[in-house]
Amino acid sequence: MPHFADQREWKLDDFDFDLPAELIAQHPAPERSASRLLDGCQPSPFDRQFRELPDQLGPGDLLVFNDTQVIKARLFGRKATGGRLELLIERVLDAGNGRVAAHMKVSKKPAPGAVLEMDGGFEARVLGRWPHEDGPLYQLALNADPYALMAAHGHVPLPPYITHEDTVDDEARYQTVFAAKPGAVAAPTAALHFDQGVLQALQARGVERAQITLHVGAGTFQPVKTERIADHLMHHERFEVPAATHEAIARCKASGGRVLAVGTTTVRALESAAHFGPACDDTNIFITPGFEFKVVDLLLTNFHLPKSTLMMLVSAFAGYEHIMALYRHAIAQRYRFFSYGDAMLLSRAPRE
Repeated sequence: MPHFADQREWKLDDFDFDLPAELIAQHPAPERSASRLLDGCQPSPFDRQFRELPDQLGPGDLLVFNDTQVIKARLFGRKATGGRLELLIERVLDAGNGRVAAHMKVSKKPAPGAVLEMDGGFEARVLGRWPHEDGPLYQLALNADPYALMAAHGHVPLPPYITHEDTVDDEARYQTVFAAKPGAVAAPTAALHFDQGVLQALQARGVERAQITLHVGAGTFQPVKTERIADHLMHHERFEVPAATHEAIARCKASGGRVLAVGTTTVRALESAAHFGPACDDTNIFITPGFEFKVVDLLLTNFHLPKSTLMMLVSAFAGYEHIMALYRHAIAQRYRFFSYGDAMLLSRAPRE
C-alpha cells in the first residue's frame, strides 16, 4: 500500500529528539490508570492524570480499542549441534499443523529440514524462509499446537528497550484488560492504561465503545534506515474492522460525535479500511505528514521512539510543530516514555 506525503521532503532527522535514558519506563505504574496524561488538545500542553480521561469526553463520542492479545511468542532452544537460539513467533500460519513464521536469533542459521530442540521438550522443524525464499522470517513446523506451546513454554516478548527478563507481573501488565484475540507480539500500549474504573466512568458519561483487531508485529520496532522517509518500506500487519465497528463510526459521525482511536494500531486499522475498503485485511500503510485522515478525530497514544514511524504518524495527525513542542514539554516535565510509560491525548490538526 502507498504512503502519503506532503510537498516537503521529510528527512529522518526531522523526527529525532534527545531523550534521557532514565525516562524510558522499565516497569508499569503501580495502577494502570495512575499514569500521567499529557493533554495535547489545547494550544498549550496541559498535565493531567490518566483517570481524568472520561472528563474530556461526552455522549456521542466513540472509543475504538484494539482487542488483540499478546502471545508469549519468545521461545528458546538449541540446534542439533548444541548452539543456542531464540525464536520470536511473528505469525501462526496453520495452528492445526503447527506451522508458524518466526524471527530467528542464532549464530549460524540452520538449513531447511533441520530439527530444533526447544526448551520445554518440543521440537521445531525448519521448513524454509518466509514469506518467500529470501524472506526475513523462517517458516517452522512445531510438533504440537503453537498457541498451547507458547502458553506453556513461551516468554512475554517485551520490547528491546525494556532491559529486565519477563516476569509474572509482565504477563499481566503487558496485556490490556480487554485482550480477546491472541496474535500480537507487542502490546497496543495506549490501551494498557485502561482499568475497570476508567471504563465504567466512560460508560457513565455516555461514551460508546467499539473494537478492531490488529495483531501487532515485531516490525513495529523496526528502525527506519533511509534518510528520506519516503524511501522506507513499511512492514505488514493483519487487522480486522468488524461491521459493528463501521456502523458505530457511522452513528458517531452522524450525531456529531468524535472518534477516539486508542493507539496508533487502531489508527492504522481504521484508516486502512477507510482508504482501501472494508475488505482490506493486511496493511502496510505508512502515515506521514500530509496524510488525509478520514475517520479518526482524537488519538490516545504513548510516547514513541525518536526517528520511528510512529513519530511520523503522530506528527501527521496532530501537526509536526505541535508534536515536537509536546515532546519537549514531556521531557522537561519528566513524563515516562514508551510501552510502560505515560499517555498523550491528541486532536487532529486541521488540514491547511
